[in-house]
Amino acid sequence: MLNSINAMMPDSAMIETKDYRVYYQAETATVVMEGFLRLNGIEAYQPVMDLLIEAAAHDSFTVDLQQLEFLNSSGISMLSMFVVKVRDRGTTRLSFRGSEAILWQTRSLKNLKRLMPDLHIEMLRS
Repeated sequence: MLNSINAMMPDSAMIETKDYRVYYQAETATVVMEGFLRLNGIEAYQPVMDLLIEAAAHDSFTVDLQQLEFLNSSGISMLSMFVVKVRDRGTTRLSFRGSEAILWQTRSLKNLKRLMPDLHIEMLRS
């Protein structure tokens, strides 16, 4: 299922399949998620979690979900666990960028703010 992970993290990293792509943009300290992420169980999300944790070593970090059309409940749980880890570390200003046009994002991203009150969420119009 996993096609490639570039081990040169944190400068660049990518997880790519025919259904989705998750990659790190060092110049903007952003992890971008695109496509349809519907992995089976939280364990299957571990490579994505590892990429997020590794990339979140910056003072300020963004997760861009604008092009992530679908994320199942296991993926939402993984994002919640990621937010808690960043919150507990207390050294990173975390932001999420989503799309108002994608229903799961409008519902789920605001719930992450309950886990980390200083989380910044930007919902963009398509």
